[in-house]
Amino acid sequence: MKTAYSVVAENNFRTLFLMTMFLVLVFGLGYIFSYLLQNREIFYGAVIFGVLVNLFSLLWGDKITLALTGAREIKKEDLPEVYRLVENLAITAGLPTTPKVYLIDSPALNAFATGRSPKNSVVALTTGIIEKLNKEELEGVIAHEISHIKNLDIRVMMIATILAGIIAIMADLFLRMTFAGSRDRDKSNALFLLIGFVLAILAPIFAQLITLAISRKREFMADASGALLTRNPEGLASALEKISASTISLDTSPATAHLFIVNPFKDKKGFITWLGNLFSTHPPVEERIKVLRGMII
Repeated sequence: MKTAYSVVAENNFRTLFLMTMFLVLVFGLGYIFSYLLQNREIFYGAVIFGVLVNLFSLLWGDKITLALTGAREIKKEDLPEVYRLVENLAITAGLPTTPKVYLIDSPALNAFATGRSPKNSVVALTTGIIEKLNKEELEGVIAHEISHIKNLDIRVMMIATILAGIIAIMADLFLRMTFAGSRDRDKSNALFLLIGFVLAILAPIFAQLITLAISRKREFMADASGALLTRNPEGLASALEKISASTISLDTSPATAHLFIVNPFKDKKGFITWLGNLFSTHPPVEERIKVLRGMII
């Protein structure tokens, strides 16, 4: 059985792993394209860009994440009952400060947590989940998100969101550079240009694999930790049933899908849903409910 300390240590390692793999990818692509296009400045630019993006993700990633989801901050007087639940659970979990509460104007049933650390954290809830869940169910959901904060899952998920999005943008730029360079290259360099083209296409897929390095076990851990906070696993189990039964998808970026308590794109078909599923690190809801209802507290 993992302790809270071991979970935090693992997530610190995963944060370092994500940032390191991002640098390796950026430096590698920069070197390859600087060679293909015979321009050293591309590699130097890639090095500077990689370092700056890592720092930017760590310092301002939470703000970018909240902007991508359209969440807005609310005060205690706006939703006192919800704020009180967050406040009480934060105290029970031993967090140094009460997380800020953000609201997403959507009828979808969902929630997520983000932030750099437990001292700078946020719990975001949709208007739909506040309206549709009873107090015990909403408490279970908030306890789940508070557990993500305590376990430092929020830092790993935040950085994964920003880096994956940046890699997708980089891949598009490299593809454009490849096409531009191909006009000025003779046929002897066609193979190298093809390699560059393939690498630029594979970069976003590699970014998704980095995101999936976040184990699905973090959701089970947050479920279990949340149930221990409330001493009521049935509250979260019932909430997950209602959330999974809802057919309303959340209008958000695919890069943020893995942040939410359940997949925000539901079972609808299409490219955006497919892309969102690639970022998902959630185990089946049915399995999570089964585990929660099998807990003895």
